[in-house]
Order: sequence, then structure tokens, then C-alpha cells
Amino acid sequence: MHSFLYDWSKIIQNACLAPRCPICATAIGAEAGICAGCRGELPFLGAQCAYCAVPLAAAAASRICADCTRRPRFDRARAAFYYRQPIAWMIGGLKYHRHLPHARVLGDLLADQIADSAPPTPDLLAPVPLHPAAFRRRGFNQAERIAARLAHRLGWPLERSAFVRLRDTPRQSTLDAAGRAANVRDAFAARRDLTGRHVALVDDVMTTGRTAGALARCARAAGAASVAVYCVARA
Repeated sequence: MHSFLYDWSKIIQNACLAPRCPICATAIGAEAGICAGCRGELPFLGAQCAYCAVPLAAAAASRICADCTRRPRFDRARAAFYYRQPIAWMIGGLKYHRHLPHARVLGDLLADQIADSAPPTPDLLAPVPLHPAAFRRRGFNQAERIAARLAHRLGWPLERSAFVRLRDTPRQSTLDAAGRAANVRDAFAARRDLTGRHVALVDDVMTTGRTAGALARCARAAGAASVAVYCVARA
């Protein structure tokens, strides 16, 4: 009788506590992160500019966009997805509703896409920082959570505090293109000498690239030899 009750208790426990797909709530394996059905429906970003990850037509003759042909802001860039559902929902859930397990899933998905492109290993991986006031309001930095998972998966060195945000700027999504550029101008500072180092920046979403571009300029001013940017989604 005792064994019977124990077996049933384990069945109930596994049913209630088994890992679930964050999108459809289907039970999944502990390491799966997301179910196969939902994975197949994700808005993977295929053809993209090698320097800024802006989407390109699949038949485009070049893998460099017109802007980067003239003046690339980064030495390398990679985005895993278009900023569409359900990725947009997962990022929003992480940033605004503290669905922290989403960071692990998003980090894993980004790591898979980066690994497929076989980039050189950076000297340091740094998340786009939040201003201390914004960090206190949110309680965490979503870019840092994603970067931590990315570093774990790829074996890259993570430096959480390589940069600091100097101003508590308005959210970029509330501004037009000109406002976004002014909003992040001189908004960052490096906390260490980056002379000769290859830096990789991590963010959740890149839209105009103004934030990552401002941080890249900051890294180069501190001596960085190259700056790559990796983001979950490209809007």
C-alpha cells in the first residue's frame, strides 16, 4: 500500500512540476527549453547584414546592407529572430513581467544561432547596461540575464560590469529615430581599459542600433580592437 501511494505521489508530482514550454505549456524535457512544435513556428531571422543584422532579402547579392557598405557601426552582428510573436511576447514577459525563466530560453536560442555561424571567441561578453535607477525599478537587467546564459552555453568570458550607463534615459521605444540617437549619445562609459580586446555586446532587441552603436563607440574609445553585437531579435 505504501509503495502504491508513493508511486502515485510521484506521478502527480511529475505532472505538476515537470518543465513546461513557456509558449504553449506542453510538458517538455528538462533541457529542451521549448517544445518542438513551438520551436518550428519561431520567426527565425535568416539572411541578415553581417555587420548590423538588419534583415536582407534571401536573394540579396550581398550580405552587407547599404548603410554598412558606407560605414559599419560594428565589426560583426547576429540576431536570432525577427521581433515578432512569440519572441516579442517572451521578451516582453521577461522585461516587464519578471518571467525570468524566459532569459534562459532566449539565451539558449541565441546561443544556437551564434554557434551555427562559428564566430571568433571574444575576449569579453558584456550586456548593454541599465542605469542604476532603472535597475532598481526593474530589479534586474534582462540583457545581463540573457548574456549570462549565452556565456554559459558558449564558454565565453562574461564581464557584467564592463560598462556603466551614465544617464537614466527614456525608453528608446518611445522615441523617433532622431530622438533615439540623442537619447544615448555619451550615455555610456567603460569601467576598464579595453586596449586590444575583442568585445561582444549582448542585448534583447535591436531596432535602429542606436543603443548598441553608442556602446560600441564607447568600447572603441576605451581601446577595443573590435566590437560585435548579438541580440535575440531584430526589429
